[in-house]
Amino acid sequence: MCGICCVVTLCSQHAVDDFFNKDILCRLRRRGPDCSQQLIKTASDLSYECLFSGHVLHLRGLITPQPLQDANNNIFLWNGEVFSGVHVGDLENDTEVMFRQLALCSSEADILSLFSSLRGPWSFIYYQASKHSLWFGRDYFGRRSLLWQFSNEVDSVFSLTSVSVYSESGNQWKEVPASGIFKIDLKACAATKSLSLMLFPWRYNCTEKTVEEISINALDQVSKDLPNHIPLLMNESKLCLRAPVTPLNKTISEATGGCPGTNISNINHMVSVETLQGFLAEEHKQKIVHQFIDVLNEAVKRRVLSLFRDEGQQRKEVPSMSSRKAHIAVLFSGGIDSMVIAALSDKHVPLGEPIDLLNVAFMTKEQAKQKGTTKKHADWQVQLDLLCPQESCEYPDDKIDARLSCFAVPDRITGRAGLKELEALNPSRTWNFVEINVTLEELKKMRQQCIHHLIYPLDTVLDDSIGCAIWFASRGEGFISNQGELKPYKSPAKVVLTGMGADEQLAGYSRHSLCFRKCGLEGLNKELETDLDRISSRNLGRDDRIISDHGKEARFPFLDEDVVSFLSSLPISEKADLTLPRGIGEKLILRLAAKELGLTASTVLPKRAIQFGSRIAKLESNSEKASDTCSRLKLSSDNFITSDEL
Repeated sequence: MCGICCVVTLCSQHAVDDFFNKDILCRLRRRGPDCSQQLIKTASDLSYECLFSGHVLHLRGLITPQPLQDANNNIFLWNGEVFSGVHVGDLENDTEVMFRQLALCSSEADILSLFSSLRGPWSFIYYQASKHSLWFGRDYFGRRSLLWQFSNEVDSVFSLTSVSVYSESGNQWKEVPASGIFKIDLKACAATKSLSLMLFPWRYNCTEKTVEEISINALDQVSKDLPNHIPLLMNESKLCLRAPVTPLNKTISEATGGCPGTNISNINHMVSVETLQGFLAEEHKQKIVHQFIDVLNEAVKRRVLSLFRDEGQQRKEVPSMSSRKAHIAVLFSGGIDSMVIAALSDKHVPLGEPIDLLNVAFMTKEQAKQKGTTKKHADWQVQLDLLCPQESCEYPDDKIDARLSCFAVPDRITGRAGLKELEALNPSRTWNFVEINVTLEELKKMRQQCIHHLIYPLDTVLDDSIGCAIWFASRGEGFISNQGELKPYKSPAKVVLTGMGADEQLAGYSRHSLCFRKCGLEGLNKELETDLDRISSRNLGRDDRIISDHGKEARFPFLDEDVVSFLSSLPISEKADLTLPRGIGEKLILRLAAKELGLTASTVLPKRAIQFGSRIAKLESNSEKASDTCSRLKLSSDNFITSDEL
């Protein structure tokens, strides 16, 4: 994980570093706390000037300061992980490997072929000195943030950065679309004193669409958010990147996916773990579930092992208690996504190394407690009581329980129950269940000082709720239970695993059920396809900025290219059955996988979004819609504080 930035000026009256916002520099350093430096490149005829700023979070191989520059004056900034496609040795750094590969590219087609072969999240900026070209872009899913800003026509200044700061005035930052790779001919732009972009879009290998159709669609999508004075051109050679995943299988089977031998009307109000066993008795279903486990297991393995561990941690023997340090953390609610990720991580993380389970809760309102439980909450609580015996979910100490009862939100309760399941699965593992408790006062303070800059340029109520919840969770500051006593703890893990992408592929959201009821399987297929297409702009850039602010890297096993290709190859009926009750029908294939992995009660817990499970959505306003612009994010940039103060 790194923070990368580039500022380009064309025939400007001012030096390029005059346009480099020092508040942005502060944010970039928080993303990459291990090494920071910058480099200024001036064209020999002074027609353009570029500033490159790199900030490194060291995760693999030897620490490699950025930006990199070679003997031919090429310059490279990389924020990504190469998990496969290009070989990276165990002791190598993928930044150096990528830079060497780029130096071998002699044409546009070579560069596109290189990036088409990559598997893993990335964003990059590459200055190709011999061609006076600036290349940049994000991976197919947009798992790494990259923002751009265009000045007015007079100044001709262009900026790229991993993270910005909120401002109500001036030119607004936007997320670079994950539509392909962009190229700027700096020499040509300097001659005309105006900026223009060239796009190389993604294309499925087996698509029926022509290159012209793909190009027109991509140009239309990107152009609508560009300033009017910035032209976007398709490359003359009509070259495309090869998409790293297969297109969605939209086949619709006439057979319905009910549970063999089960009367659906009898399980409308309650489901059990045994309900899943009927599906697994079917040979075809079991085969697909095992294939899914295999591909997801490999995705998790890559993400928990591709990082630097000290020599003691890499040895097979169990280190002493005093030397144990968690390198891997999971954003953990006790729900099906985080439970499966934790269970699979346990298979590959060295046994002597703890795994941190980050569980966030926001203080419940006093008046809400006084009003008593609503029917909806009461029904949900009954289900939890059946799935999670009360004694397993309570604090071991009555005094602790009384003091922290205001943080007994749904995700805290299911989280503790999930911890019990994982401990039963592997009693030899140290599972650090990190209880992260957030008061309204701290929420307001950190949103004003920090979080609203990271959510920007997104601005909805939903962005605020999810962004704030993930920021506090990934910070990892809370308490762990030690022999019946809660002790302060801060997670040292640099890698944070998250279940993002499971709901979008496996019909996990309640709106998917609504879509299915209204439009059937055909409509559901379209909805899932749209969800994956827009995940870069709706979720992933924001989540990357949020988690990286703590000097940690987000990794997304469900968005591994092999996982997505496998799930996309299956018809919807193999992945979900929305004729079944919630807690079974949505994400059915994942629930079956969890059952095969030995998980129990968590396999039939209904989806509960983080903003509701953590109770942040109920903390400040109950009258807002998720899509409303969030007034709490519209704060003065004067509130910005430096990383030293944070």
